[in-house]
Amino acid sequence: MPDIDKQEQGQEQNQGPDFTPEMNPPVREEAPSRAETIRKGPIRRFLDTPADNTAKTVTVALLLCLVASMVVSAAAVSLRPLQEKNAALDKQVNIVQVAGLYEDGVDVAEVFRSFEPHVLELATGAFTDRFDPYQFDDRAAAEDMTLSAPLDDDPAGIRRQAEYVTVYLLRDESGALDKVILPVYGYGLWSTLYGFIAVEEDGNTIYGLQFYEHAETPGLGAEVDNPRWKALWRDKKLRDGEGNLAITVAKTPPPAGRDHFVDALSGATLTSRGVDNLVRFWMSERGFEPFLERVRAGEL
Repeated sequence: MPDIDKQEQGQEQNQGPDFTPEMNPPVREEAPSRAETIRKGPIRRFLDTPADNTAKTVTVALLLCLVASMVVSAAAVSLRPLQEKNAALDKQVNIVQVAGLYEDGVDVAEVFRSFEPHVLELATGAFTDRFDPYQFDDRAAAEDMTLSAPLDDDPAGIRRQAEYVTVYLLRDESGALDKVILPVYGYGLWSTLYGFIAVEEDGNTIYGLQFYEHAETPGLGAEVDNPRWKALWRDKKLRDGEGNLAITVAKTPPPAGRDHFVDALSGATLTSRGVDNLVRFWMSERGFEPFLERVRAGEL
């Protein structure tokens, strides 16, 4: 036993004193001096700011918004010519379709060349040379205070009516008038419906009605685009034998008879009423009637 105690005492003496943090402190990074901080540029100082700093977070968010808005604006500007070209082509497609000349694979631009565009003065029903029909913008004219007038009685819900609009004439191979394509628009339930109505050379028989822009309810008011409903307009008459405007969109035929009747859309009463109002407005004396009188008289 004495020998064991001597060995333990020798081991304790060899170990030396216990380790303490004060005897060997950890190495600490020294804070940058004020001179070093001043030498850093504003970007470097911003990047060195802690990620959870409120000012840094707000600044980064604002910079991202600015860059994103610049990208979107640049894309909108660069794509504008293409958008305008597509809008013009879509308009041509709808004019060709409502005139019954559209077929799959047809060259729309080539077919559209067979139409004669004219700027029409609504009040007189006469064409004007004041504007270029290829450049005239009907919608811009309706908003132009010098080219339009407010409506007190406004069944179509358009607020202002332009004094001039663009119409399109289609002639047969002999040069005789075949159809006139007239722009129409008015408010439905949720939106303004923009379209064209094609009228035969007699100035009274409807060949077709087609809308190319609206935001009506899918499956209800949007059924104005349904081919079966559009087919109901074929051969309907605008005016009765006495010359009274008789075309009607309703649930039941008007007293003038079924020749002037288009069945209203099921479940879309307000959209149907809007179509009825806009068609009757534009086919009336305040719309295209002065021009259609000339058509019926064979002046074109």
